[in-house]
Amino acid sequence: MQSELSVRPIYLDNNATTPAHPLVVAAMLPFFSGQFGNASSGHAFGIEVAPALTQARRNVQALIGAAFDHEIVFTSGATESDNTAILSALAVQEGRDEIVTTTVEHSAVLSLAEELGRRGIKIHVIPVDASGRLDIESYGNALSERTSVASIMWANNETGTIFPVKSLAKMARSVGALFHTDAVQAVGRIPIDLKTTDIDMLSLSGHKLHGPKGIGALYVRKDIKFRPLIFGGVQERRRRAGTENVPGIVGLGKAAELAAAHLIQDQIQICALRDRLERGILALGGCIVLGDIKNRLPNTSNIAFERLEAEAIVHHLNRDGIATSLGSACACGSMEPSHVLRAMRVAPAFLRGAVRFSLSRETALDEIDRVLQVLAHITSEQRALLRACQERAGESSQPAEPL
Repeated sequence: MQSELSVRPIYLDNNATTPAHPLVVAAMLPFFSGQFGNASSGHAFGIEVAPALTQARRNVQALIGAAFDHEIVFTSGATESDNTAILSALAVQEGRDEIVTTTVEHSAVLSLAEELGRRGIKIHVIPVDASGRLDIESYGNALSERTSVASIMWANNETGTIFPVKSLAKMARSVGALFHTDAVQAVGRIPIDLKTTDIDMLSLSGHKLHGPKGIGALYVRKDIKFRPLIFGGVQERRRRAGTENVPGIVGLGKAAELAAAHLIQDQIQICALRDRLERGILALGGCIVLGDIKNRLPNTSNIAFERLEAEAIVHHLNRDGIATSLGSACACGSMEPSHVLRAMRVAPAFLRGAVRFSLSRETALDEIDRVLQVLAHITSEQRALLRACQERAGESSQPAEPL
């Protein structure tokens, strides 16, 4: 199919990043010029920006249901938040030198866990089943009086599978361990009320909920001990030194406000579009949905095409102005199958054929229908090529006829 340059591009890779909402951009702009002051300064230029930071903190607090606004620590993003949470837990809990996590975590957690393992920290990596659901029994067995922190994602970035973090946090607390969750994909997409949980720390990122890149937050429950990752000034109540990224913080605050206001409506609308997309793709045949289809994010669909190469499908979709992905954007460029899909033990015939479609509130019905039309053509072509290759391989393996 030829590229349709006259048709607007379709973006279905929102688990990688989202476009900043126009109202977010508008909220940020004054803080690049007119209101440029350093929030830590005591003069008028600094004092006038302080209320904007306070409001942003309260907006994030409201979105995740934190009890207090000072439980929100602004960071450069979720990777910093994840690292801060885990390293802090290890630093403040004497005699606890074990970490519990999962095989399907984001690399921001798994890479740190691997490094800590090389330093002598014992790492328990809990497996998942074929639907990406956590082995709860193995998790419970791994928890002990030696556990410093359990770090379990709220929702998986590749499959959308949601983990029962509330009960997992309760289990961690029962042995005196802290509980951290990487909630990057969950915040702004499903309701969160931390006041009703035993979760001690939570990471989020602005650019996953139509905010700017380079800004995130770490929720730190007020009654837990905490050790900062970055030392220096007194910013963020001495929990994260460095001059505040005022435009970014304001943008994150506005994005949180918009997400909270539209959360329920977005859930319903996006889920309906995802289901329409999924039904249409499954009707093509030769494919399956990966993940826990009964308990997943409303915007995420990971479809594995039997004996086809996802890389080729994504490439052809992109050529037609449709953005999708193989999985995590942080693993883009790797020729190895996704660590998430390998952990789920996806069958070899489907392992290299998984394409992730992730929608947002900006996804439209006509875009879904166009994707289905284009994808039908692409998969038909790819299967025809596969059959041709198989036929040629079969012919070449036949013994030569006698002369």
